[in-house]
Amino acid sequence: MSVVIIGGHDRMHCQYKDICKKFGCKAKVFTQNTCNLDRLIGNPDLIVLCTNPVSHGMANIARKEAANRGITLVQSHSGSRNALKNILETSLG
Repeated sequence: MSVVIIGGHDRMHCQYKDICKKFGCKAKVFTQNTCNLDRLIGNPDLIVLCTNPVSHGMANIARKEAANRGITLVQSHSGSRNALKNILETSLG
């Protein structure tokens, strides 16, 4: 399973990837806005959007790409490790 995390805290970048790896997922993490974010998202199984620590532009791109490509989007107000763990536990069953 592949996961794209949009938003969150810069200092948590590696921890987000480690958490996903423990759940058997490959992860891409975008904590800062980048050029062509819509193309860099790719075609993951799940997009996790951390709504508090993210720009409106990044959030809008994530929502648009999820809707256009039929990708599951889960929004979390928090960018914490526990929030990500809970999302992955719920999404993976």
